[in-house]
Amino acid sequence: MFSTAKRYGKRIIGYPEESVPVVSVSDWVRHLSRDPKREVLHYFRSLFPIIGWITRYNLGWLYGDVVAGLTVGIVAVPQSMSYATIATLPPQYGLYSAFVGTFVYCLFATSKDVSIGPVAVMSLTVSQIIARVNKAHPNVWSSPQIATTLAFICGWITFGLGILRLGWVVEFIPAPAVGGYMTGSAINIVAGQVPGLMGETGFNTRADTYEVIINSLKYLPKTKLDAAFGLTGLASLYLIRIFCDILSRRFPRRKRIFFFISVFRNAFVIIILTLASWLYCRHRRSKSGSYPIKILQTVPRGFHHVGSPVIDRQLVSALAGQYPVATIILVLEHIAIARSFGRRNGYKINPNQELIAIGVTNTVGTVFGAYPATGSFSRSALKSKSGVRTPAAGILSSIVVIVALYGLTSAFYWIPTAGLSAVIIHAVADLVTSPRQAYSYWRVSPMEFVIWAASVLVTVFSTIEIGIYTAVASSAALLLVRIARPRGYFLGKVTLRGDKRDDVSETRDVFVPLNPKPTVMNAAVKVTPPEPGVIVYRFEESFLYPNSYLLNSVIVDYVKEHMRRGRDMAAVKLSDRPWNDPGPRPGHDESAENLKRPELRAVVIDFSGISQIDTTAVQALIDTRTELERWADHPIEFHFATILSPWIRRALIAGGFGTGVASSSIPLEIAPVVPYRGGRKVPTPDKLHDEESGGSIQQVPSHLQDVEDESEPISLVDTPFFHFDLISAVRAAESGLARLHSQTSTTKSDLKVEES
Repeated sequence: MFSTAKRYGKRIIGYPEESVPVVSVSDWVRHLSRDPKREVLHYFRSLFPIIGWITRYNLGWLYGDVVAGLTVGIVAVPQSMSYATIATLPPQYGLYSAFVGTFVYCLFATSKDVSIGPVAVMSLTVSQIIARVNKAHPNVWSSPQIATTLAFICGWITFGLGILRLGWVVEFIPAPAVGGYMTGSAINIVAGQVPGLMGETGFNTRADTYEVIINSLKYLPKTKLDAAFGLTGLASLYLIRIFCDILSRRFPRRKRIFFFISVFRNAFVIIILTLASWLYCRHRRSKSGSYPIKILQTVPRGFHHVGSPVIDRQLVSALAGQYPVATIILVLEHIAIARSFGRRNGYKINPNQELIAIGVTNTVGTVFGAYPATGSFSRSALKSKSGVRTPAAGILSSIVVIVALYGLTSAFYWIPTAGLSAVIIHAVADLVTSPRQAYSYWRVSPMEFVIWAASVLVTVFSTIEIGIYTAVASSAALLLVRIARPRGYFLGKVTLRGDKRDDVSETRDVFVPLNPKPTVMNAAVKVTPPEPGVIVYRFEESFLYPNSYLLNSVIVDYVKEHMRRGRDMAAVKLSDRPWNDPGPRPGHDESAENLKRPELRAVVIDFSGISQIDTTAVQALIDTRTELERWADHPIEFHFATILSPWIRRALIAGGFGTGVASSSIPLEIAPVVPYRGGRKVPTPDKLHDEESGGSIQQVPSHLQDVEDESEPISLVDTPFFHFDLISAVRAAESGLARLHSQTSTTKSDLKVEES
């Protein structure tokens, strides 16, 4: 569609352009929901994704789920007890969390691969929170009560985020930040488990990582017999995995057999170490009840803490400062794992629903005495490789955990804790970012590599909590810097020649930066600037309050450096000059240099990279127009190209752009912060007096003088300065300049005729 003409004062000016729609609030509200009842039903149905696939369940899915569920359950039993020891809780609490996580999650899951339960990073965080609370309030609450209360509150927080559909908040944490604190946490956990692996005692294993590493080296001469069990178990875990990987590559037909042999290595090593511990320790119990090596000893059979959770208000208050870090770990680790496996296996997760799943799992888990649980990387990877087909595999895993709770607790008595440390080290070491992956961060974005490295170092030399806050804060700072200081370019034109058709060579114009970098564009390519008096600028970010001043300053500074000043300031007395314009240096001819520059007539702004705009940004555009017209001493045309959002059109029209209304008839502020009377008035036919310019006088062109009296009301849709693409915008600006030159030459010829 083309708007053939536009009333601009008394003149009719043609602009090839489309009819540009502008959105209204009533239209937006009207189209917000076409069928509210149906959408409400869909919302409540989306809370239980199991409804969508359970009716299609079949035997083919059952086989994959049974294999994966049993496999994950067998691995979850020793891991859960190991992670409970990290959290300074009795081992049965790890089994409680594993049971609830694997069972409840399948009802709300949008990921078939994720396995919820105790994890290393969350367990370490729980241990640190328990230590802080006990230090501030000694002997007031037990460790299990603190952990259960933490799970209850964090569960409700996460559930609320999911219900309110606030899952998008996790988008503010980039992958390198998550990898950074995960790597630092893994190093922290491994360092804390080395003393248990070696049987070392006598120092605080919950201190900062570097201190634990130093003390572990100092206490090596005091290594105990536990090291024989721990080192043997750790070496066996790695050897079994290495040999299975080699054999699976050598015998690809038996790859699945070797995979399951490798999978069950945790259970196999724990069984062998438990048997060895029983053979060695059963007749060596001292009179005080201790054994030569440290073992788990009594693990209560079944669920002993089923019931309503005991939530103490004072404890809730004491934990207030710990909720943010615990919630961040619950959310980030789970969402990162779910997205990773969804990307790998070709399905998409719903972050909001996953938050609901985490919240319900942890809230319901407190009924069974569970502590905070989230997605496990190692068990999720195992579940995926085992061929899981649906989230129902979690039911089989929970059955395995129940069997262990009721039938194997007597055998758990003899498990050596050094063996559990070996299992933890072996599982957590895989969370450390590989050098290859870290180098990828550097290649893609050096600043994100810095964030990753900072997160790792802070976590190692301080705590996980500070490491997470460092990752979040540095990521937010980088995001704000990118928004506040985005890239922008003054553009020129490159004409590209295409294929010949009917003996005619096709050409097309492409706009590129006026001064492209050699690394981006061939130096031999000639960039043609726009017609003198026209500048073209592209902004590569949403135009919002953090960066609005940047666009204003860049355009204004460029114009003052490259464009002619409208008034001859050499004829202005020094006392009449504005205080911030002291004039040229002594002996410098300002007028001669000014006359060499082209006269500014039009500004074209490419909005193709702008998806949002706000009030401060519109005000910045108004300020830009005011400053440029003050500099040029005549009105300036502002053309906008590729405006994709009707809300952006609406905002620009509210600021007086696009419709051709004289800028002199528009207020200087679209939303004054400090209301005042006596702002800019409608100009007189001859002169416009701007009080803000220090008394400078601006001449109003004749074609704008009677815009208030004789021009017809302008419809919001009639916007000839909004253009479909950049090429048409530049052509419109240059054609307006050509018309101005022709009018000027006609006026000069008329004057010569009159003089003659």
